[in-house]
Parts: sequence; C-alpha cells; structure tokens
Amino acid sequence: MTEGAAGGRGRSTVRPANDDVPMVRAKKPEKSSKSGVKSKAAGNRATFEKRTIALVYDFDGTLSPRPMQEYAFLPQIGVDAAEFWKETNRVAREQEADPLITYMHLLYKKAKDAGVRIDRDDLVAQGRSVELFAGVLEWFDAIGEYVSLRAESQGVTVRHYMISSGLTEIIEGTPIYGRFHNVFASEYWFEAYDMPYPKRVITDTGKTQYLFRINKGVEDLGQTINQHMPEAERPIPFSNMIYFGDGDTDVPSMAVMRKNGGHAIAVHPPGKSKDKCLDLFKAGRIDFFAAADYRRGSDLFKRTCLLIDRMLADIRVQEETWKIARGLK
Repeated sequence: MTEGAAGGRGRSTVRPANDDVPMVRAKKPEKSSKSGVKSKAAGNRATFEKRTIALVYDFDGTLSPRPMQEYAFLPQIGVDAAEFWKETNRVAREQEADPLITYMHLLYKKAKDAGVRIDRDDLVAQGRSVELFAGVLEWFDAIGEYVSLRAESQGVTVRHYMISSGLTEIIEGTPIYGRFHNVFASEYWFEAYDMPYPKRVITDTGKTQYLFRINKGVEDLGQTINQHMPEAERPIPFSNMIYFGDGDTDVPSMAVMRKNGGHAIAVHPPGKSKDKCLDLFKAGRIDFFAAADYRRGSDLFKRTCLLIDRMLADIRVQEETWKIARGLK
C-alpha cells in the first residue's frame, strides 16, 4: 500500500522476465472455445491452454519496507515523511478529496515550493534508492525454478504482475521492474502543465479492475473490460492467481481474489507486529500470512509454494478432464 496516504500505471507493453528479450505490445486475448481451448489451423489441432499462473503484488509494504517516495523524493525536497503523510490525509479530509490524488498533488507542490524541479527521468533515477525486502531480487527465479520442478503438465508458465498505488516512474528505476509481465501503477502526465498532473491514479478499490484485466487477458488499457466474457474463455482463471499485500489498502483485492476462487497472502515486516495479518486471516481475507522474507526456505516461500502446488494439481485435473471430454466427441 502507499500507501502512506490512505496510488498505477498500466503499460500497453509487456516486459518478459528475461531482460534480454525486447518488449512487445500486449495483445488481445485469442479467441478460445468454452472449454478454454484455442483451435489450431494446422491439422485442426487443439490444446489445453489454461496453464498460466499469475502472482500479483502490491509494492509499498509488500516488496519494499516503506513507501517508495520516502527513499529519495521526500529527502530531496527536505520534507519529513511522517509530516507529509499526515498533511496529505488532513487535506484530503478537509477538501473531501481522494487521498491518492492529494498525495500526488502535494508531492510536486512541495517540490516546487522548495525550488526543486523533478521530471520523469529524476523519478526513474530515484527508484535506484528504493530498498527491497530480503530475497526479493532472487524470488522470481526461485519461484520459476520451483514451478519447473513441480509441474507435471507441459507448458506451465508463471507471470508476475504489480498493481500499486505508488508511482510507475519510481518503480521503473528499481532492479525488479523488468521481472514483471505488466505493471499497473499511478503515473504523472508530465507534458500537460508546468506542474505535472496525475495521469492515472489507482485507488484501493481501483486495484480490482486490474485483477480482472489479468483474468480476462485485457491488459491494454485502451480496451474496456466491461464486456461480458464467459469464465471458460478467460485465459488466466482466478484459481491460478495469488495476490500479495500488506494491509487495509489491499483488502478489496484480497476479497475479489478469494471470492472468485483465487488466493491471497499477507506479509508483515520481519520482527514487527503481525496483528493486521492476523485480522485479515481471521476475517477470511487471506489463505496465509508470513514475514516479508522472500528468501528460499522462508515461511513466505514455503506457503507460496503450497498454493502453487494446489494450482498445479488443479491444472492437471482440468487438463485430464478436458482430454476425456474431447475424446468423447
């Protein structure tokens, strides 16, 4: 969450996990039959396709200990972080404004007052100062290796997504940006005015839109997700998804995931209070919780792998059912 205030940019491009592979534009989901099978022109063959697992992450407090703006932006303009978030929430209440739009406005207003001009390149550079929890850098390869080892169905792949109220520009400067299939985070419109204007703001409930975009395969933000799509035609079922978050701002996303058959894990800072996680667990919002330790062998790694095992087994069952049904035709 930012998630110091009580906001995501969606790229119209998809970045593969391998940084050496050029970015490609997100495509419309291919037309599938009601059994989740795409027809092949060659030889009229068909294959079972719902083999993609999606791990979806919040950023602030989930992958990084503190809101991303606290590492470089606020120190650069000489503003105390605690006072900034306090003022953000106060102004939002007084003006009856969205706290996320308020923080994005105040951030640049204070920079201008301090005589500091910050553009897009500056924000990307700030991303290099953002601290990540232990093991985050190695997490993506470790999960990929685990799936390769455990998957019995051929062609099972893992995609990582980020949905954050924080700033896309700062996220781009972090060393993990290239590991995400897509990033949806708040973004500034730098060309609009002398003072950048919020181009996209992702609120707590707004995050859920992007879960459905992943589910339906409609990741191009120029396309609507409001049209009905039968469950059987959705390329990544919610049952193949896990959401990772750390607090109240993630509750809507966790609720949507669990309600639709998906999974959710809450994290807390290592060695610090896990009361919020306990509340989420007791309320049935999450499957598991653990300290935000992403190293192989940690509780978080082991509990994530348990859910992945469940998803892999479900993929095998669905694939076998599909084969039997196909043989009866």
